Amino acid sequence: MEKEIIWTQTSQNQLEDVYFYLLEETKSFEIADKVIDALIISVEILKSNWETYEIDEMRIPTDSNYRAFEKFNYRISYKIDLEKIYIIRVRHTSRNPKQFR
Repeated sequence: MEKEIIWTQTSQNQLEDVYFYLLEETKSFEIADKVIDALIISVEILKSNWETYEIDEMRIPTDSNYRAFEKFNYRISYKIDLEKIYIIRVRHTSRNPKQFR
């Protein structure tokens, strides 16, 4: 059984910020597109393999329904629900994480 992927508004905004940051820094649509595409593909894998990644240790308190992984120095946090997976956050690993519940 596959689960539906839901990008929260916050995660959509953060992904857009990543795109424009990469575009500004590299001056290359090709590079920005490749990174964003790779991030999206890495999320699409979760549809059928949602427990592939480890429990998100930065979440307090720890909850096995919250997981995270890194791709190209971007950390993607997500929540597993009965029928859906919510992409909660996309942030660069060099940024200090905010605690979230």
